[in-house]
Amino acid sequence: MTFKGFLSLVEIKTKVASIIPFLLGTFYAIYRFDTFNFSNFIIMLVSLLSIDMATTAINNYYDYKKAHKKHGYGYEVHNGIVNYNMKESSVLFTIFVLIIVAIIFGVLLFLNTNLIVLILGAISFLVGILYSFGPIPISRTPFGEIFSGVFMGFVIPFTSIYIHIYDVNIVNVILQNGLIDIKINMLEVIYIFLLSIPTITSIGNIMLANNICDIEEDIENKRYTLPVYIGKEKSLRLFKMLYYLGFMSIVLLLILRVLPIIAILTIGTVMIVNKNIHLFYVKQTKKDTFIIAVKNFVVINITLVFTLAISLILRRL
Repeated sequence: MTFKGFLSLVEIKTKVASIIPFLLGTFYAIYRFDTFNFSNFIIMLVSLLSIDMATTAINNYYDYKKAHKKHGYGYEVHNGIVNYNMKESSVLFTIFVLIIVAIIFGVLLFLNTNLIVLILGAISFLVGILYSFGPIPISRTPFGEIFSGVFMGFVIPFTSIYIHIYDVNIVNVILQNGLIDIKINMLEVIYIFLLSIPTITSIGNIMLANNICDIEEDIENKRYTLPVYIGKEKSLRLFKMLYYLGFMSIVLLLILRVLPIIAILTIGTVMIVNKNIHLFYVKQTKKDTFIIAVKNFVVINITLVFTLAISLILRRL
C-alpha cells in the first residue's frame, strides 16, 4: 500500500470532523477553566486520529465487500481500495495497527486521568467500530446522523475539555466498598453540551448530506439510511433546520456570558451558511455540492474556535 493509497483509505481530508471538535474543547478548557495539560492533549490527539482513521478504513472496506453494484456512481474513484488496487490483507493489517495504536494511547490517557475517560473512551471506541462493522453497521441505518453527530460533536469536545480538568470534579465516579458514587456539576455539563450543539448538528449534516447525495446508490446497495426512510424533501428541510439550531445555542451561550462577546462573530457566518444551503437545495451530488456540508461545518466551528483563541490572547494583553 502506497502512502497516497493509505491517505485515500482513511480519507484523511475528513479528519477535520474530529480535529475541530477536539480543538474547540481544548480552547474552551483554557478559556473557561484556565488550564492546559500538554501531555494529555498529545495523547488524546494520537488516539483520536487513530480510531477515526480506523473507523473510516473499516467503512471503506465493508463498502467494498458488501457493494452490490461496483460500477457507476463514481464508486471506482470514491472507494480508495478500488482506486488504488489495494490488497485486502494490506487493508486489514492497516486497520489492525490503527486500532492497536488507538487502544494503547487511550489506555495511557486513562492512566493520566481517571475512570470517566476510560468509560467515555470505551463507549466511543465501541460505537466507532460498530458504526462500520457488523451485520448491520450503524452507518447503514437511519441512526448514522445521530451517532456521528453526538459522539463526534459532543463526546470529543467533552473529553478534550475533561482531560484538562479531570481533577476539579465536573464529573467524577468513585468506586468504594462496592458502591458507585457519581458526582456531576450539571450546570457546567449543560454549558458544554450547548457549546457542542454547533458541532453535533453540523457533523450530523455532513452524514446527512452524504446520504442525500447517495439515495439512489444506497437503495441499490441496500443501505437503509435516514434519507431513504424519510425522503429527499424532508431530509433537506432537516439539513437546514439543524444549522439554525446550532446558531441558537451560540446565542444562548452569549446571553449567559459563557462565551466571550467576540464569539458573536460566529453568528455572522449564517450568511455564508444560508448561501450554501441554497446551493445544496438546488443540486445534491457528491461531485458538486456534498462539499458544502463540510464547508459549513468548518466555517461555523473554526470561527468559534478562533474567537475563543482571540479572547485568550486579548485576556493576556
